[in-house]
Amino acid sequence: MKLTVQTFLTLDGVMQAPGGPEEDPTEGFTQGGWQAPFPDPAVGEFVNELNTHANAFLLGRRTFDIFRGYWPDQRDPANAIATAINSLPKYVVSKSLSEADVTWRGEHPDTARLVTGDVVAGVRALKDEPGDELQIWGSGKLLQTLLQHELVDRFRLMMFPIVLGSGRRLFNEGDLPATMRIVQLTTTDLGITIGTYEPAGPVRHGQM
Repeated sequence: MKLTVQTFLTLDGVMQAPGGPEEDPTEGFTQGGWQAPFPDPAVGEFVNELNTHANAFLLGRRTFDIFRGYWPDQRDPANAIATAINSLPKYVVSKSLSEADVTWRGEHPDTARLVTGDVVAGVRALKDEPGDELQIWGSGKLLQTLLQHELVDRFRLMMFPIVLGSGRRLFNEGDLPATMRIVQLTTTDLGITIGTYEPAGPVRHGQM
């Protein structure tokens, strides 16, 4: 499976708590819910389409807690996102949870599984399994580990036209330098840029 990152971003790269004020207030973040003023149907269509490629999800502990507090209650069979998240395997990376803690509410209690031991080796093993995509949403701290070991195969970035000036970012100091190849790039009527990128090797340098 390809490991793909899907995330909502501000122009200054913040990915923390797009959904609501209480979603993730860690480190004193007070700007939660910044995505809400942009109810763009084009973004919804994009998310619906990419969920059809998911064979499993990879989540950090905080994102897993957010997901299992919300998605099991979304039971409309016409909701493709809820159907995918509730029914497909969810692999959780956490040092604080035990196997017994990793359960899913609702009709699919056994679909959540804990990744134990060496996280990098565990993710590589998941990528070696057959399927289309192993998708990661949110999970900012986990993403830093994945980026440092060049495990991400594709980025789908939905960038909103706002600047926050603080908050957890997708790319940070210490990430490995990399060139990205644009696979697809569109802009919605509300000014949201939806870009799909794939790693294209190391950064090359020259003189202008």
